[in-house]
Amino acid sequence: MRGQPLKTLFYFLITLLFLGSVLTTLIWYILDTNHVEPRQTPQKKRTPPAAVPCKGCREVVEKIMKGYSNTWKKQEDNYSKFRYELNLKCNGFNKAIITQMNTPVGSKLVYDGEKKRTLKVTPEIFSTFTKDHPSSNKTWKTCAVVGNGGILTNSSCGKRIDSAEFVMRCNLPPLQNGYEEHVGVKTNLVTANPSIMLDKYGGLMGRRRAFVEGLRTYGNSMLLLPAFSYGHNTPVSLRALYTVEDFNSPIRPMFFNPEYLGNLARFWRSMGLKAARLSTGIIMASFALEFCSEVNLYGFWPFSTHPHDFRALTNHYYDDRQTKVKFHAMPVEFSLLVKLHNEGVLRLHLGDCEP
Repeated sequence: MRGQPLKTLFYFLITLLFLGSVLTTLIWYILDTNHVEPRQTPQKKRTPPAAVPCKGCREVVEKIMKGYSNTWKKQEDNYSKFRYELNLKCNGFNKAIITQMNTPVGSKLVYDGEKKRTLKVTPEIFSTFTKDHPSSNKTWKTCAVVGNGGILTNSSCGKRIDSAEFVMRCNLPPLQNGYEEHVGVKTNLVTANPSIMLDKYGGLMGRRRAFVEGLRTYGNSMLLLPAFSYGHNTPVSLRALYTVEDFNSPIRPMFFNPEYLGNLARFWRSMGLKAARLSTGIIMASFALEFCSEVNLYGFWPFSTHPHDFRALTNHYYDDRQTKVKFHAMPVEFSLLVKLHNEGVLRLHLGDCEP
């Protein structure tokens, strides 16, 4: 009789051990499966999906387009007056870019985005400045300032943009793999926000060849960096310049003068633009208005609805990443550009270009 309970206990323990072994194997299988990297299937390059048209945008767009003149002619008096005021208050000819002529060793830079932050120019910092303004006292006949708005998607504006004598682009946009037909490839000046180098190239803290390879698209153009707008912009902008030098890239890095950017912000504030920061687009449009006899703007459209057929648009012609709405006052900037277009000061191209 005593052996029966012992036998029962023995079989019970065997069963527990078996179940425990099965359970343990199952758990290890699940954990191991969760750590297996899924096989990546190469993705073909696609046009970014269009955003859903914003609610109420159609009414806003219709109102804007009613005030937009489809026929444009340069009004020489208006252009000359605006250019004179811009030059008087901002003096882009001499101050837009930091040079060894306008910013000697020992001078103090005041950051335009952080007024309490200053930097004394040391011999090392001074050596990174271009010797003199590359465009001092030079005026181009026709200039194209190319924004990155989704309105350029399938616009066929590439040839018209490339026909300009001087072409300015914003924030290292892609120009190849099918975009050439719509945005062109010619580049004389391109800007680079340090956030792009942080997001896309790891702040240039590791391998840097991909950054240099990406710059090949822009040839020997000027590369404008806001190195002294905020403290965190300075080290990554300097690393960009050192990288270009180390890899013997033909592109020419230069730094925005924070004094010029501060003066420009005050100029536009006097025109009614009260934004935390000016967008790169309006900065380059302002730059062009001092250096160019005729300024043409492409890709400047801050809405997710097309102005002519009201189809949905992506934020950029190459992706739908959204801008910091509270940082830039895009619709207000745009209304001021429409006003300048109607006054014949600059030409704002909206819609597709004819072949």
